[in-house]
Amino acid sequence: MEIEKQRFKLTIAYDGRLLEGWQSQPGGNTVQDHILAVLQKVCPAVSSLHGSGRTDAGVSALGQVAHFDTPGTWKMDSTAWQKSLNAQLPPRIRIMNCEPVDSGFHARFNARGKIYRYRIFAGEVLPPLDYGLVLHCRNLPLDQFQQKLSVFEGTHHFRAFSANRNDGKDEGRDTERTIFQITPSSPGPDYLDIDIHGSGFLYKMVRFLIGTGIYLAKDKLEIYTVENWLREPPEQEKAPYCAPPDGLSLVEVCY
Repeated sequence: MEIEKQRFKLTIAYDGRLLEGWQSQPGGNTVQDHILAVLQKVCPAVSSLHGSGRTDAGVSALGQVAHFDTPGTWKMDSTAWQKSLNAQLPPRIRIMNCEPVDSGFHARFNARGKIYRYRIFAGEVLPPLDYGLVLHCRNLPLDQFQQKLSVFEGTHHFRAFSANRNDGKDEGRDTERTIFQITPSSPGPDYLDIDIHGSGFLYKMVRFLIGTGIYLAKDKLEIYTVENWLREPPEQEKAPYCAPPDGLSLVEVCY
C-alpha cells in the first residue's frame, strides 16, 4: 500500500532581531514565511508548515519545532531536506535537525511544555556584540531578582501577565498555566540566564514575568500585589512592565 504522505519534523534555530516573529505576516519576513517559501520552491505540493507556537518579533530560538508533509511518492529524505533548506534560507535561520515522524505527530498539539531563556546583563556598558541578544538592565540586583521570580512557580492564573491579542477571544481565553521550574545560571560576570520551563505560555507572558521580576527587585512593585494577581486575575489590569524581546529565546519544545 502506497504511503499517502510523509511527515517531517524540523528543529529550527534563528536570530530574531531582523525578523517579524514566527507567524506568517503580509510582509513575508517571518520564520514561517521564509521556510515555507523554500519548501514550496523545492516541492510545490507542500501546502503548509505548522509550528509549535508563535514567537514575537525580535525573539530568537535555539529549538523551535515545526512539521510539514510531502506526498508519499516524493523521494527526498530528511538529510536532503535539511541540506536543501539550509542552502536556500537566510543565514539567520537554520534547520538544526530534520527527521521523519509518524503522520500523527503535530508540532503544536503534541507539545507538553516549552523552555524559554532570558539573558540579562546588569553591568553599566553592554558589549556591542550582545546588542539585541541580551536584555540590558543596569544595576539590577541579580540575586534579589532571581529570588523574586520564584513567586511564579506552580499553577496560577496568568491573565495579568499577558497581552491581549484583540482577536475576540481574550475574555474567554483560559489563562491557567503551570510553571514547572525557573532556573538561574550565570554565563559570566554581570550576566544572568533565566530558564523558564512551563506547560505553555500566553501572548508575551515570558516578557511580563521578567518585567515583573525586575520591578519586584527594584522595589517598584509589592510581592503581595503579584500574589493577588496570580490568585484572582483582574479583568483589565495588567502587570506594569513587559520586557523587550532582546535576550529572549525559545530553547526547547518538550514532547
